[in-house]
Amino acid sequence: MAVLTPSQPAAAPPEPQQAEPPPGGGPRPDPRFVIPGAALTLLAALLLGFAAHLTVLGHIEHAHAQQAGFDDLRKELALGTAPVGRLDQNGKQVPTGSPVAVLHIPSIKLREVVFQGTTSGVLTKGPGHLRNTPLPGQPGTSTILGRQWGYGSPFNHLDELKAGDPITVTTGQGQQHYRVTGLRRAGDPAPAVLQSGQGRLTLITATGGAYTPRGVLRVDAQLTGTAQPAPAAGGQISTAERPLEGDPSAWLPVMLWLQALLLAVVAVTWAYRRWGRWQTWIAGVPVLVAIVVALSGAATELLPNLL
Repeated sequence: MAVLTPSQPAAAPPEPQQAEPPPGGGPRPDPRFVIPGAALTLLAALLLGFAAHLTVLGHIEHAHAQQAGFDDLRKELALGTAPVGRLDQNGKQVPTGSPVAVLHIPSIKLREVVFQGTTSGVLTKGPGHLRNTPLPGQPGTSTILGRQWGYGSPFNHLDELKAGDPITVTTGQGQQHYRVTGLRRAGDPAPAVLQSGQGRLTLITATGGAYTPRGVLRVDAQLTGTAQPAPAAGGQISTAERPLEGDPSAWLPVMLWLQALLLAVVAVTWAYRRWGRWQTWIAGVPVLVAIVVALSGAATELLPNLL
C-alpha cells in the first residue's frame, strides 16, 4: 500500500523591502516638490534680504558708517589733513567714499557726515559730495546728494526747509554758513547766476512716495560769509554719480554672490542627502543667510542713488 505524505506547505512570498530612511530619520521627500520649494524659499529670502537692506540693515549700516566717518574726519581736522579739493596733500585724487565734511541743518535736526562721491554705494554711508563741484564754502555751486528713504533717510525732511533756514557745513577750511533761498522741483526756474566770489550750496534728493522716487528736489542756499580759497574744481563724473542713477559696476559683485549662492545650495543639498535634515539646517542656514544678505546688499546698489 502506498504511503501518503502530507504535502509541503508552499513557501511564503518574500515581503517587499522597505526603502531605507534618510540618515536624519523620517521619509525621504519627493524631489518633485523639494526643488520648487527650495527655489521659492530662496526667492523669498532674497526679497526679504533686499527689503531689510533698504530698511533695518541699511539704517544700521548707515549709522556705523556715519560714526566711522566722523571719527576719521575729526582726526584729519585735528591734524590739518582734511581734504579741501579734488586732490589730497599728496596730489592724488581724494578716494571715493572718504569723509570730506559735516552737514548740520538745525531746523530739520540733521547732522550728517558727507562723503566724497555720489554713487549708490557711497550714498549708503550718508550724503555725498558731487566730485565735479567745489567743496562747501568755496566760490561756485557746491552740490551734495542724499537719500530720501533708504539707508538712514538723511534727506527725508529736506522738503520742510524754508527760506532763511541756516545751514552749517564744516570742512577742512572751517565752518561755512549758508541761508536757504528756496526749493526747486522739475520745471521751476534756476537761481540767479552767481557773481564772482559768491558761493552756493545745493542739496539734492528724490521726490515721491516711500521707496518710489519720481523726480528730484533741489534746495539752494547762499553762502553768507567770505568764500574760502579753492583749488581747481570740475573734472569728469560717471553716469552712476548723477541724480537718480544706479551703479552698473554693482553687477559684478551681484553675479559673484549669485555663484556663491548656487554653490552653497548644491552643498546644502548634498549635505541633506548625506547627513540628514537637522544637521544640514544647523550647518547650512547661517551660510545661506550670510550669502543672501551680501547678495541683496550688492543688488541695492543697482537702484537709484537717491532712493
